[in-house]
Amino acid sequence: MEQSQTEDQFTPGRLYRVTPRLARITAPNPGMMTGPGTNTWIVGDADRVVVDPGPDDEAHLQAVAEAGDGRIRAILITHAHPDHSPGARRLQAITDAPVMAHPNELQGIRDAELAADHAIDDGDRLDGDDFTLHCLHTPGHAADHLCFLLEQDRILIAGDQVMDGSTVVISPPDGCMQDYLNSLRRLRELSLEAIAPGHGRLLRPPRDVLEAVIAHRLERERMILELVSAGEAQIPELVGRIYTHVPEALQRVAFGSVRAHLEKLRDEGRVTGDGHGPWRTANAGNGEEQS
Repeated sequence: MEQSQTEDQFTPGRLYRVTPRLARITAPNPGMMTGPGTNTWIVGDADRVVVDPGPDDEAHLQAVAEAGDGRIRAILITHAHPDHSPGARRLQAITDAPVMAHPNELQGIRDAELAADHAIDDGDRLDGDDFTLHCLHTPGHAADHLCFLLEQDRILIAGDQVMDGSTVVISPPDGCMQDYLNSLRRLRELSLEAIAPGHGRLLRPPRDVLEAVIAHRLERERMILELVSAGEAQIPELVGRIYTHVPEALQRVAFGSVRAHLEKLRDEGRVTGDGHGPWRTANAGNGEEQS
């Protein structure tokens, strides 16, 4: 069982043990988009694997290396966003462990210097003396996104598939709302005991967590489609109407998710438009589809 849910579990440099074969150290990068910071997960005992080394912070990576105790065999990346992967280079220099990531290259915000030694993809498996990790390609938040299922504990190391206390941004060109929903539905069908997110606490019960995220996204989609049908054609207008109780900085971030919802609706033939707009329902105006 995870220890007490107090804030000190996220103290930078502190090893926080979740199970006998899974622990985390949280990076010192708290913020609006990262919560208490990026979780670096350490899997195994005799053999150890690091998932998401986080930012290139020397003190954090030294703490991770010390927790590895000379037994780190691989560095795994859930996705190449700047809060998850840049530390791989420094950690590799300390440990000489190979870096493994999905081969898809991101087009938008990314860690452009990430250079994986080995490509890993859906269905791949990594075995240690006391653990097995199953790789699951879960695109949506990012085209290269991976989750890792720790077989023995039935814990999903989930990167940014879900977050503790917040929803993740799905922003084109690398984010795709339909892919994201498909990935959530796939994970929902797994037999899981808990979800280990990239930011925040262990999440339970996992099926309920995933169901809640799916329901939230579908409700957002319903709201967007209703507003577009009523003539709210520009993304800034939609964001202003929907995200009424969030800071302006978060409203700007929400532009990407609203666009991802609209692109999904467009792919389904329910709206037309591009970019910030104008967006219209596909049957708007004398029953004819508008471009």
